[in-house]
Amino acid sequence: MYWFVAKIVYQIICGKGEHLPQFDEQLRLISAVSKKEAWKKAVEIGEQEQYAFRNQKQELVEWRFINVPELSALEELKDGMELYSRVEEPENASSYVALLQMKAAQLQSQKYFELNV
Repeated sequence: MYWFVAKIVYQIICGKGEHLPQFDEQLRLISAVSKKEAWKKAVEIGEQEQYAFRNQKQELVEWRFINVPELSALEELKDGMELYSRVEEPENASSYVALLQMKAAQLQSQKYFELNV
């Protein structure tokens, strides 16, 4: 068995979709004997994990599976290895940095590290 990293992409659609397009790009670890099998497993995960719900305004919100556009074999697992890199170009850099700082603060909170993982 080998380990692969698959990018699974969903489009997030709220109501009639009359909003700025949103996509959820997820990186998933896949265990498989070949790249072809890993891709098939990633597609199955993508299809199985599509879902929809009604928000507070009773609008349908969907995570619609798009596809698996990237699949990389992990030759070896090393501490600190890069799994993903993406260049963001936010409209407001200050807001983007503030959001990152807030998420980091939540990550550092005691409740997060109390989990036995």
